[in-house]
Amino acid sequence: MRIETLYRYPVKGLSPERVAGASLADGGFFPGDRLFAIENGPSGFDPAEPVHQPKIKYLMLMRNESLARLKTRYDDASGDLVIRQDGQETLRAATATAEGQAAITRFFEGFMPEELRGSPKLLTAPATYRFTDSRSGFVSIINLASVADLESRLGRPIDPLRFRGNLMVSGLAAWAENDLVGRDIDGPGGLKLQVIKRIERCAATNVDPDSGARDMQIPKALMQNYGHVDCGIYCRVIASGTLKEGDDLTPAGASAEVGVA
Repeated sequence: MRIETLYRYPVKGLSPERVAGASLADGGFFPGDRLFAIENGPSGFDPAEPVHQPKIKYLMLMRNESLARLKTRYDDASGDLVIRQDGQETLRAATATAEGQAAITRFFEGFMPEELRGSPKLLTAPATYRFTDSRSGFVSIINLASVADLESRLGRPIDPLRFRGNLMVSGLAAWAENDLVGRDIDGPGGLKLQVIKRIERCAATNVDPDSGARDMQIPKALMQNYGHVDCGIYCRVIASGTLKEGDDLTPAGASAEVGVA
């Protein structure tokens, strides 16, 4: 597999940020990924004792497609969250301060009042936790050949960012990633990922990641064409290493049973 692009999603449900490289630590998370979530009314999340919560407790694309109209960026150095709407910067707020958090709440109260069940409060993940959908799969891989195969079945383009993966890879045959569950993947500098499960897709993939239009039925199309609703794989990091665009990843013990494009 060749890494074509890497992405992180600093705020759950908000827009992706393309990164040139990432250092992955044994047992850790994809750097800068799902650091924050915005609860849609009281979620019960306790940062002192973080417990995985259902994503429906947060603002998310599955139910809040209007979020896709926002283009966001998190500045690691300053801790600022920047939100752009219709090409204009509409908010720059410090995520670590009470004033900045209050400004984020006010923004979402004004942006999507009819979609809120309560105060849209920014939540910050403690060091040992992230707001991922998976309890243990902290690195996600999307096979671009699988997306292209689904495109050919539907006869229309599909933006791979609908699947909100960390690594977009080429080199595998379409859907060959499904055969990697339970296998290890070797990367540069001793990096090793363990594939733990396929990613079951929800209605968030129906939303165009640029316009916010709910214009496709991806889970339905997956089921009709392949008999499942999976696209992508979740991995855990079992040996540290650094990745960058253009790097190769190799399934451990790779042989003819793992298809190549």
